[in-house]
Parts: sequence; structure tokens; C-alpha cells
Amino acid sequence: MAGTDRFAAETERFRRELLAHCYRMVGSAHDAEDLVQETYLRAWRSYAGFDGRASVRSWLYKIATNVCLSALEPRRIRVLPSGLSGPHDGSDRPPSHVAPGDVSWLEPFPDRWVGPAADDPAATVVARESLRLALIASLQHLPARQRAILILREVLAFSAAETAQILGTTTAAVKSGLQRARARLGELEQAPEELLEPTDERARALLDGYIAAFERSDAVLLERVLRADATLEATPFREWYAGRVHCIHVLDAYVLGAPGDWRMTATTANGQPAAAVYNRHPDGVLRAHGIVVLAVTAAGVSRVVEFHDPALVATFGFPDVRCGPDRT
Repeated sequence: MAGTDRFAAETERFRRELLAHCYRMVGSAHDAEDLVQETYLRAWRSYAGFDGRASVRSWLYKIATNVCLSALEPRRIRVLPSGLSGPHDGSDRPPSHVAPGDVSWLEPFPDRWVGPAADDPAATVVARESLRLALIASLQHLPARQRAILILREVLAFSAAETAQILGTTTAAVKSGLQRARARLGELEQAPEELLEPTDERARALLDGYIAAFERSDAVLLERVLRADATLEATPFREWYAGRVHCIHVLDAYVLGAPGDWRMTATTANGQPAAAVYNRHPDGVLRAHGIVVLAVTAAGVSRVVEFHDPALVATFGFPDVRCGPDRT
């Protein structure tokens, strides 16, 4: 077997999980793609010297993790509006834009990029839980090496010794870093919620209700979908809102518009129900607007995060312009 073919046979099966790993590290789907490409380029260049003392998987994770750590050195962490300040205590004015370049925003991650084998449902659940938006947002606030240690140990189940080898450090340093990372993450994470899987019929019904509320400009339907303690945030806006009353007031006053102004197509992101969002422009054309991700519980939608970035719609595999019937 030629060297190129042998390299591909031994490494390509890890590409999807490495993509998820890079995303957990940097909080950007676009950056994760670039970092995985760099990982494979470095791996190919050093493949001739790979001596097999470590598994191919751990060797690739060593390269990918160090690629991520190098990339993170000059960058600001990626955040959501809720990572900037507390909830806005009023809804008497529209949310204000953050100037481009002032904040690096977290991005959603398409589930289709990392779907494990269909015959391993347990792996599917683990993958979804480790990509949940709240967890990814919290991870970004950890120092980069602590973040890497926590992901390698607790998400990917590498041993302390393997993690030390990947990071070029000692087992004692890994154990100490993991302890600090756990403590910091405990301070950052919101109270755990029992989120419904996107495949759950209740989750799909709530997503359908949210989509219908926007497409019909129906604040009453939106009230039935959101939990009383729901939160609402959107990039690139600074303010975010807590409580169904505040959320609906802001949406009804400044966002919903008229019936037909919005169209959405259901998808999944970060192991959660989501939708590709289209907005009708003055010329009547429905153009890509962004991606909305819902945290869904048995009691209703507890969190709405809307990413206003038209480029994300293409990242999720949807066209820039929505054609054909209004509903799909």
C-alpha cells in the first residue's frame, strides 16, 4: 500500500472526532475546520517518523491539541452575550450591536459534522452532551491548557499518563490542572438541566412551535413554547434577557415583524434542536440570516441563542436564498 493510502487508511476515520475536539477547544466551527486541516498536514509531514509507540489516535490528538493551543495564544476567548454581563433589566429599547472586532463570538456547531456510527447510540448521546452550547461557552473561560486537560480527561477519557504525553507535561501537572479546571467550571456552569434529545418528539414539537411563532409573527404561540424562566440572547448584540415576559416583549417589539417576514428550516446544532433562519428582504427574497439554537426541556424552551451570521447557514448545509414553498 502506498504511503498516502496507508496514511489515509490509518487517520481518516478520526477526522470527525478531531473536528469536534478542535471545536471544543476554540468555540468556532470555521476555525475548527482550519485547525483539523492543519493537524492532518502536520501529521502527513511527520508520518514517516511515526514509530507506533503511541496509538494513531493519541498521536493525532497530540498534534491537534497543540495546533489548537498555538492558535489560541494570540486570540481572545469566544463568548456569548451572557458571558459579557448580567441580563438586561429593561426591554424599552432594541438590543445594541457590538462593534465588529470588539468581541469574538462563539459559534454553533452542525451535528451532521460529527455524527457517530448509527449502530452506536450511546456514542451519539455522549457526543451530543459534550457539545452542548452551555458547556462549550463555559469551556472557553478556562485557561487553554486547563481546557485541554479537562477535555482530554473527561470528554475523551484519555488517562492522566496519556494526557501528560499528549501535552508534553507530567502526570502530576495533569492531575493538578484537572482539579483546577473542574473547580473553575463548577463556578461557571449554570445549574444542570435535563435537556431533551433532538430526536425526542417533545423536543421536535417545541421546535416546530418556535418556528411557527416566528413565521406567523405570533407572540401568543411563543408564550406557550417558552418556559417562564427562559433566557434570550443573540450575537452580535450586547444585551440579553431573562424571563419569558422580557423575552417576548423584546421579540414582539423589535424582531417578529409581520407574518412571512421570517422562515426557518429545522436542523440540529450542538446536540440541540436548531433552525436555519431566513429573513425577507425589501425585494421580497428570503435570504440567510443565521442559526438559532434552543435548549429544550420537558417543561418548554429554557434558552434561545440566535447567531446572526448569514455565513453560518451555508456552514449548516443550507442555501443562501430560500426558494420554493414557504414551508418545507
